[in-house]
Amino acid sequence: MSKWVSIALKLVKQVQAAQQERERGTGRPKKKATPRTRRVEHGVRIEYTPELDGDPDPGEVVWTWVPYQEDPNKGKDRPVVIIGRTGDDLAGVPLTSKNKGRDDHVSVGTGAWDPRHRQSWAKVDRLLTIDPDDVRREGAILDKNHFDDVVDKLAKYHELVRPSTGS
Repeated sequence: MSKWVSIALKLVKQVQAAQQERERGTGRPKKKATPRTRRVEHGVRIEYTPELDGDPDPGEVVWTWVPYQEDPNKGKDRPVVIIGRTGDDLAGVPLTSKNKGRDDHVSVGTGAWDPRHRQSWAKVDRLLTIDPDDVRREGAILDKNHFDDVVDKLAKYHELVRPSTGS
């Protein structure tokens, strides 16, 4: 019985969150200031330090606003795998559920970030700077093997600073 209560409470919270994001009486989404998400302009310090504690950390898949490639002034909420940091901001790669067989897409499997548990791919041609305050929610921890696959492929497209392994 408690399993069903837990499911019902989660559903109620999701409905309440969706209602809060709508303008009263219109049903339209509230207009928000455009988040600072943008393309990374210089090296990113790679980290894998996931901890589902309410704060976004490298190694996690989070939900945040991602600008469209064709018009960076427009975009939508998407899952993003956080791969490291750039200054005080996070660096992340958007995920997609559409496999187009492209070299710049890396399989990351399935996870709790997608309610329908579809296969996801990291779009490693896009590396974004994300203000931690603009992250809407944590989705899941990406396993270390998939994280390493994303970082390895990402290095072919972007300047990355990998942690020293010591001698």
